[in-house]
Amino acid sequence: MNDKGVSKGMFDFDGKRYLNDRLSDPNELRWMHGAPPPEDKRITFESDTFMDFPQIRWSLSHMRELWPTASVWHGGKVPSPLEHSDKAADIDALTFADMNGRTRRFDEALFDTYVDGLLVLHRGKVVYERYVGALSHELPHACMSMTKSYAGILVASLAQEGVLDESRLIPHYIPELAGTAWGDATLRQVMDMETGVAYTESDSGEGAAATMYSRATGWQPRPAGYSGPQTMCDYLRTVRKAGSHGKIFAYKSINTGVLGWIMGRVTGRSFAQLLHERLWAPLGCEQDGHVLVDCVGMPVAGGGLSATLRDLARFGELMRREGEWNGRQLISAAAVHEVQRGGAPEKFAKAGIRHLPGYSYRSQWWVTHNELDAFEARGIHGQRLYVAPKAEMVIARFASHPVAGSAVSDAVVLPQMLKLGQVLRT
Repeated sequence: MNDKGVSKGMFDFDGKRYLNDRLSDPNELRWMHGAPPPEDKRITFESDTFMDFPQIRWSLSHMRELWPTASVWHGGKVPSPLEHSDKAADIDALTFADMNGRTRRFDEALFDTYVDGLLVLHRGKVVYERYVGALSHELPHACMSMTKSYAGILVASLAQEGVLDESRLIPHYIPELAGTAWGDATLRQVMDMETGVAYTESDSGEGAAATMYSRATGWQPRPAGYSGPQTMCDYLRTVRKAGSHGKIFAYKSINTGVLGWIMGRVTGRSFAQLLHERLWAPLGCEQDGHVLVDCVGMPVAGGGLSATLRDLARFGELMRREGEWNGRQLISAAAVHEVQRGGAPEKFAKAGIRHLPGYSYRSQWWVTHNELDAFEARGIHGQRLYVAPKAEMVIARFASHPVAGSAVSDAVVLPQMLKLGQVLRT
């Protein structure tokens, strides 16, 4: 990776040039400004360019204006207070070395990685809060695959409560999936992304599995004459097995779709309703969240959630406090402990994710096994929720990086978060 400016106002990532953070600011580019916006400034679902750069810098903060969604009600009560102990000036001045050996300042690294918002809690107090571009404190931003970690801890809690059994095969809960890739997969294997299913996360183009799934869920527009699966569940019933279960970590968003289906079937409550009842309302979130739904109202648990930065941070603090909030155990402490312990590093290593050495995966969370015992919720384009118990720190991060995959931004972000944790720990 070379992220130095190759010309004025440009960055070079993996051989492609992009406007830098400041020049791609959606307010400066005037996306969706005007009454109505001029044609060359409109971002619409039908255009299928809403996830292109630089349009994505507006889209991720306005997902509800592009897709059908279900509300995650905050409960109508006074939000739980977030005490402040501002350390922004000291944090901005921190320096660290990225994975390429380049020395960076904390604040400049935020711009270099297209951050939309960053909030840091230390011992439960806000020590840093910053918003950039289209984002503001009251505006929900796309969590992308951090959604999976919300789903994962809900499923893990239901298992601890005896509502679900991790050793059961998936058709026990969803008979419609007998004969599919999940016919002989256990719930735990699905939770830990250890299934052998015929699906590749990064495939694109006509006929690709990921494209078919996107169209079935409503994430992507359907071309004229489309005759493929009409709903998320329709698509999941078409997926076939490719390899053994339980042998290797294989990250595939469709597994989380299965978890969302199971939660809805067993509890009689949708993923959005469970988020409201078990997290948003009891946490005292400030704003409603919302979740992308398909054409029959099934929430997309693999990546459809949007939340405000502060409410994301509240969720991270709940995880740091092992599920306890103001004297109530909102989620199972045992489920959080399972996440903290992590999965099997040897299975994770077989996946070949070279920029995440030593990691494992458990219950839809990424576990670092580093000196801070940190674990993460992660999403494409730079979304992170970094929980570091040994530093008593939570970092909530929204971004709109032009490169979807994490390897480019992680070269800066992972050392940045580790350095902050080391400083706050001391």
